[in-house]
Amino acid sequence: MTLRHPPQAVLIDLAGVLHTGDMALPGAVAALARLRRSGLPLRFLTNTTRSPSASVVARLQRMGFDLRPGEVQTAVLATRKLVAMRGLKPHYLVHPDIADEIGPSSRQPDCVVLGDAGAYFSYEALNVVFRLLMQGLPLLAMARNRYFMEEDGLSLDMGAYVAGLEYSSGRPAEIVGKPARAFFETALAELGIAAADAVLIGDDLADDIGGAQSAGIPGILVRTGKFRPEDEQHATLRPQRVVDDFTAAVAAVLD
Repeated sequence: MTLRHPPQAVLIDLAGVLHTGDMALPGAVAALARLRRSGLPLRFLTNTTRSPSASVVARLQRMGFDLRPGEVQTAVLATRKLVAMRGLKPHYLVHPDIADEIGPSSRQPDCVVLGDAGAYFSYEALNVVFRLLMQGLPLLAMARNRYFMEEDGLSLDMGAYVAGLEYSSGRPAEIVGKPARAFFETALAELGIAAADAVLIGDDLADDIGGAQSAGIPGILVRTGKFRPEDEQHATLRPQRVVDDFTAAVAAVLD
């Protein structure tokens, strides 16, 4: 897999690449503006499942980023599309902030859908899900990220809850967001770009880079956000480039 120079489209992770919490990372606003001027098609891919897509866009815009609603692909929207396509009637365990975007739980569910409920991952809520899984219902998880970067440090993400429910119920989860290959392929299909002609910029070696590579997309790993020094020595996952930050990633794409 080689990095086309320049690529025909750029896929960009959000948290840890452009911003941490409500703060833009140094140089990221200017770097995105430079990428905009190049005219390359962009897609922003995020596994964030605590906020509706409109809030994600508004938040980034308040930080100064030129982000447009139709360019953002979230794990929440991907899950909603999958549920509609399959005609499913889920029981949802998700954060209340996305309840309107994802829809209500069914009184007679035929599957369980898990998002990052954050503080709402109570024992009672998890036990309801566990009992449904033990009845034979399948488990769909919007993501299985291990952790994410906040302004005060790394925080536990929903992957621990996915793994715990898989362990206790014996039922494997189907992942809808990154690193699922279909999540990346949806972005490529909307852009009309072949995988080898695109590039992804991300901070998560497994979910961003590994997921993109499984779909045939070259990846650039930034040393911000979730990045850990040991990522550069991983036995099997090898990004096409490892750079210091989003500014350097844009330079690698354009220069």
